[in-house]
Amino acid sequence: MQPELVWRGRLDYAAAFEEMRAFTDARTADTPDQIWLCEHPPVFTQGLAGKAEHVLAAGDIPVVQTNRGGQVTYHGPGQVVAYPLIDLQRAGYFVKELVYRIEEAVLRTLASYGVTGHRVAGAPGIYVRLSNPFDHSALSGPRVPGQEFAGLGKIAALGIKISRHCSYHGVALNVDMDLEPFHRINPCGYQGLQTVDLAHCGVSTSWDEAARRLGEMLAARLAP
Repeated sequence: MQPELVWRGRLDYAAAFEEMRAFTDARTADTPDQIWLCEHPPVFTQGLAGKAEHVLAAGDIPVVQTNRGGQVTYHGPGQVVAYPLIDLQRAGYFVKELVYRIEEAVLRTLASYGVTGHRVAGAPGIYVRLSNPFDHSALSGPRVPGQEFAGLGKIAALGIKISRHCSYHGVALNVDMDLEPFHRINPCGYQGLQTVDLAHCGVSTSWDEAARRLGEMLAARLAP
């Protein structure tokens, strides 16, 4: 059975964090899986490995410490955030495959807009060519150490927490945002990493439409 899509709309990040944790703590073996789709007011979030020096100048944007994996990222209006709440033991796959399936859903969402997304080894998330996001050719590899992101911009960030074999936190897809706050951090801990959204790729779409496409792709790929 596919996870249920739950539309949460505009949601305070700290409230979402607590609700996800409470949902996961209260789960039983019979609790249906869900995928929450939401949008957050401006906030920087630090993962468990997050280093304070990667927040360069937070200014008036709050910084929230979380228990997900990864480093610092930014959430804000115009970004679709999807939180897969999946019982991995029941689904029959482990966290590495969960990450792969989430990334695959993002890749297929981008492809539905004609945009080609790419994985970069060792750097979870999805990237696009800055010069031509519609170029369908594969990245040449392996990437040169220290230049893993040369010519690339990050369009989707990913961070997961597993508790009692169940996942929460998830993935953020940049749709049509004010990207300035990303310059106040080293995104995901990488100095100088550029961040882009669908609008900067030349794609005009609504938040609702992008959320619908991403939600449906995730639901199809996260089912057992």
